[in-house]
Parts: sequence; C-alpha cells; structure tokens
Amino acid sequence: MANAVFTTSESSAYDDQIERWYHFPKTYLAHAQQAVGDLIVYYEPRRTTGPNSATGRQAYFAMARLDRIEADTTRPDHFYAYLSQFLEFDRAVPFREQGGLYYESGLKKDDGSTNKGAFGRSVRLIPRDEFERILQVGMTAPLTAWEQADRIAEPVPEYVTRPIIEQVVSRKFRDAAFRRHVRNAYNNTCAVTGLRLINGGGRPEVQAAHIRPVEQDGPDTVRNGIALTGTAHWLFDRGLISFDDDYRILLSPHGPDDLDKLIRAERRLLLPEHPEWRPHATYLRWHREHRLKA
Repeated sequence: MANAVFTTSESSAYDDQIERWYHFPKTYLAHAQQAVGDLIVYYEPRRTTGPNSATGRQAYFAMARLDRIEADTTRPDHFYAYLSQFLEFDRAVPFREQGGLYYESGLKKDDGSTNKGAFGRSVRLIPRDEFERILQVGMTAPLTAWEQADRIAEPVPEYVTRPIIEQVVSRKFRDAAFRRHVRNAYNNTCAVTGLRLINGGGRPEVQAAHIRPVEQDGPDTVRNGIALTGTAHWLFDRGLISFDDDYRILLSPHGPDDLDKLIRAERRLLLPEHPEWRPHATYLRWHREHRLKA
C-alpha cells in the first residue's frame, strides 16, 4: 500500500463525486492501484475547465481511503476509484509555503523551482512522512473560546496523543471535525429557521446534521451536512421536513399543523456562501426517498 495525491476540481471533466468515487484514465492506473487500502489526499489545481480557469486554490483540501478500483464499463481505458472515510481539512494546505517549503518534495526541482512535469500528473504517489505532514497541517484548527473552555473542563480526548493517521479515521475525531465544518459553512445559522443563537460563552446552538446518515454510508462532508436548530434537526431526522434539489423546504403532511411557522418565510434553505459547500443533490434525493414521510 502507499499514499497518493488525487487532483480534482468542481469543474473536472471526469465523472467525479469525490466523497464516493474518483474517475481517471488508464495512464494513472498503476499508481492508483498501489494506494488501494490506504489513504489519499485531494489536491485542487489552479487551472480548471470552468469559465474562470485560474481560480483554483492550488492546495490540498481533503482526504479519503481508497477501497477499490473498477473499470469504467462505458468508457474504454478509464477507471473508477471508490473511496470511503472522506474528510475535509480544517484549512486548505498550499502546495508551497512562503520560504520555499514544498509539502511534496517531488514537486521541487534541484534549483528550487516547481517541477511542472510532476505537477501535471493527476495521480501521484507521496512518501508517508510528507502525507502525514499535510494531514497534520490541514487538520489543525485554532480553538474558539468556548471550545478551549470545554477542552479544559473535560478529560483530554484520547485521540489528542495518537498519531495523525489514527486520529483522522476515529469516529470521535471525525464527528468533531464534521460539526465544526458544517457550522462554519453556515455561519452558525440554522438553514431552515434562519436563527443564529450563541450563548454567553460563545457556543453556537445550531447543530450539524448528516443528510444521509453515517450508518447509511453517508460521508462526513459539508455537502452531506446541514446546520439546524435542535427542533429542526429532530424534524429532519424523523422525515417531517426535507428539501428538493432547488433547496425548497418540503413539509410532510404527517407533521404538526403549524409546522410552517417554524421555517423561513421564503420556504427555501439558507445556503452557504460557497457553492461547493451546498447540499449535494445525491444526498438530498436519498433523504426524500428514504426519510420523508410523504
């Protein structure tokens, strides 16, 4: 097994849904096969195929585990890498820091310049220590005042002293990261009610809900999450509210008669500013088909 870097962007010409699968040509099959069973990191290039073709972050932004590779039955010489344990970073990690530090040594020439040939490979292997360094930097988030107070008041979590690879795959670590990412994406505001409640210690009242639950193979990505108050979260989990692909709020006829008084007057979700953080249609459809009491 080996660690690898997978290059992708929202405007990729390939059939990617990065939380679940990554589509690639045969050129990269040998390297991808070496990473089966191990963790990979996602990299977003500067250039994309969209109208603004030089707006990518040039940064590592998420990780996942590569479970298996299967041939694309509809497109010759192309393959799908199927993934699990997807997790976004707390912060994107630039491929090069000020001062000339490259997180991937293979991207740096002897004269200190960038090796564009190596950079152009969409799938590339990376030494274990460099991979762990990217995870360590990407998953290091400064604690807010209320989080610091909780850290002092509670026993130190066991994952704090564990190696980074063990941390990022633990359920406790992933739950905390998912809550933080979803709350930040929605600015601690409930997408259904529009309420933003912060207690005296700075703790947000809003909760982070999985649209497709983890126990039903739902990934820990912001696109599979939504910020909800406790009441809205309860209604959502019980299928009394759901959302269509245009983010309209759907009310179950089995809910309380005055349920519409709890939702925003626009009857649409309050969405994150960044489109890549908004609920993905795949997960919304799953909730309507498997949870909504129609």
